[in-house]
Amino acid sequence: MKTQVLVTIHYMELGGAEMSLLGLLESLDYSKYEVDLFVYSHRGELLRHIPPQVHLLPEIPEYAQVERPLREVVRDGYFRIALARLRAKRRFRGYVRTHHPKDGAAVYSYIANELALLLPSIRPEKEYDIAVSYLMPHDYVLTKVRAKRKVAWIHTDYSQVEVDAALELPVWAGYDRIVSISPDVTRHFLDVFPSLKDKMVERPNVVPAAYIRSRTGEMTPEDVEEEMPRRPGRINLLSVGRFCYAKNYDNVPDICRRIRQDGVDACWYLVGFGETEALVRERIAEAGMQEYVRLTGKKDNPYPYMLACDLYVQPSRYEGWPMTVLEARSLGKPVVLTDFPTARGIAAADGGIRIVPTDNEGCARALAEIARGIVKEKTK
Repeated sequence: MKTQVLVTIHYMELGGAEMSLLGLLESLDYSKYEVDLFVYSHRGELLRHIPPQVHLLPEIPEYAQVERPLREVVRDGYFRIALARLRAKRRFRGYVRTHHPKDGAAVYSYIANELALLLPSIRPEKEYDIAVSYLMPHDYVLTKVRAKRKVAWIHTDYSQVEVDAALELPVWAGYDRIVSISPDVTRHFLDVFPSLKDKMVERPNVVPAAYIRSRTGEMTPEDVEEEMPRRPGRINLLSVGRFCYAKNYDNVPDICRRIRQDGVDACWYLVGFGETEALVRERIAEAGMQEYVRLTGKKDNPYPYMLACDLYVQPSRYEGWPMTVLEARSLGKPVVLTDFPTARGIAAADGGIRIVPTDNEGCARALAEIARGIVKEKTK
């Protein structure tokens, strides 16, 4: 008798959590597990790469409204969900007035808390052996799924986000196990929720190796060369990820400018999209780096670019355990991390990863030195 497993996630866009889930699904022994995957909104490039042994459940329309623009939610007649999201934001504003958080991370817990009262159950006719909520907020699996055991995954560095711990604690406490992706993530999570220590287990992210191998040959070297040209003496840096505050891409133009001022012919490619893209473009213009900081846009397949780059850089302000770093290392690329809070734990697990300072001046100086070493090796 196979163990019956349900896994849930918001969508299957290109992202760290989604890629790590793909790796997890690739690694399972399907002679032992029968897996249902519930994706709230059936969107994202990775949907078509879900292993064939996994049963993708039909979309439930109400769940697809969780992250849609409110205007579209109202237009399509989901008025109760729209009102619940508005109530959540009003409650969050009250929290902001009294607690003055440094960021808006807590709003998602308020929204989930409200929506959990309205959303229908997920496969109410079936009781699973294990139900996994792979990405927070975790209210829905806790309240809308029947399962003997429930597991919640944590991908976030809690030293870098500010949450309403009183609102989140009952949700986390309702799970039998909480899976952390690294010792640093565990430690920072327990700084906020020390009472949950006995529920913690650690499981590093899994690189979806079969998926990556299947995609590296989809572009010819000539096609990649058109977007990432090679020149004698030039070093091509690459970063892949969502354009957001955590990734720190807004500082890349100034760092690249400093590297070039240090005498290194560097060009830095940013693959991705997101809410800070306009800011990054503004910073590129301010630094005069239009020729040397290139935004390639969203790429369904970033792996040929990883293969082609000389150095993969993760310039983040904070991370859990970034999948792109694992992917670049799986392709044999040298990797550099800025010294964000979990970086040293990541580097300790892989001798091919180096750490540079987080400030722009120190980061540029260290990257320039590394780049000179790579150029020297290439010209031997």
